[in-house]
Amino acid sequence: MSNRVVITGLGAVTPIGIGTDEFWQGMIAGKNGISEITAFDTSSYPHRRGGQIKNFDPAVFLEPEQIERIGRASQLAIVASKMAMGDAGITHLSNPRRVGVSLGTTYGEPGILEQEDDLWITGGPQSIGSCVALKNSSYLPAINVAVEFGVEGMVETLLNACAAGNCAIGYAFDQIKMGCLDVVIAGGAEGMSRVGLAGFNRLFAVAPEICQPFDKNRKGMMLSEGAGVLVMERLEHAVARRASIYAEVAGYGVSCDAYHITGPHPRGIGAIRAMESALAESKITLDQVDYINAHGTGTPANDKVESLAIKEVFKDRAQQIPVSSIKSMLGHSMGAASAIEAVASALVIKRGVIPPTINYQDPDPECDLDYVPNTSREQPVNTVISNALAFGGNCAVLALRKFDNRVN
Repeated sequence: MSNRVVITGLGAVTPIGIGTDEFWQGMIAGKNGISEITAFDTSSYPHRRGGQIKNFDPAVFLEPEQIERIGRASQLAIVASKMAMGDAGITHLSNPRRVGVSLGTTYGEPGILEQEDDLWITGGPQSIGSCVALKNSSYLPAINVAVEFGVEGMVETLLNACAAGNCAIGYAFDQIKMGCLDVVIAGGAEGMSRVGLAGFNRLFAVAPEICQPFDKNRKGMMLSEGAGVLVMERLEHAVARRASIYAEVAGYGVSCDAYHITGPHPRGIGAIRAMESALAESKITLDQVDYINAHGTGTPANDKVESLAIKEVFKDRAQQIPVSSIKSMLGHSMGAASAIEAVASALVIKRGVIPPTINYQDPDPECDLDYVPNTSREQPVNTVISNALAFGGNCAVLALRKFDNRVN
């Protein structure tokens, strides 16, 4: 049995907006969510800007004791999940065993370890909290979301670097398609951390001021934080409860280029295979793709290789398809990035506006596609592919299409 999978709820907590409406308005307006990081002391870092969510107050959404016992990523994940479940109109679980959680993350809860490390330095090992092992593990955002809603089905954490969000959505797609579950809360979450900012500074991958995907003068990515969550549902289940549908998850593709731990294969073979696989599984033809939500980190190698891969897959059509990177506005939220981009892609299909690539000033001869520079574009969109191209050559591509009950 093969079930169709639809998206019935969306939630987003991002540097350009909390909640899907604020996120959407910021995105189509080309809002810049990059600013000086104030979550911790950055005075010793070469580059100190990023996508910190400065107006997020967990006390607005969560109980004080809950805030005390969970980390930043879990807070963001729960809040985005609450938004998505509310948007889907699911107020209680009639059959918790048929509901799952599938979340991606890169770091999990490093902020908890950083706090405990400070205590260790100043007060020794006896100063460490007794529950530290229950607060910092990478699987905790998914578990905490499951506890929040009383989910008794599958609960999974995927750690495929910055492809983790798409991988989590793909895993949820499989579980519903195979008939194992009716509903999955799927997406990704990541909190800002010292270790993350330090690591990418040491890789010389952080831009000093702004993120400029596909621009000739791009200087790197911007570390960010956030959460994006989709309520994914078996079509018959959604129809039975008369749910509103944003889009259909048509399929996804994954691959590994097995080339380098940080650099993409220069010919883009991983990205090519993942895009081709997503198109094949979803039975979407090249001429049906209306928009590509790019991975578009703003690093010299990634943007060049992604552009090359798109041209290899789409041939003569590549120049005709709008391609944009919302990381130009949000920065790169690691394991949450492609989940937030999936939320964006579903909204693009529903609302018919393509978000821009901001900070685009000088064309790069090696990146010569239509990157929707600086201004959003009103255009009907029926089919989107969303790319996630991660460290280790992990590539995951999601294919979404406008819901049509006549399509089999």
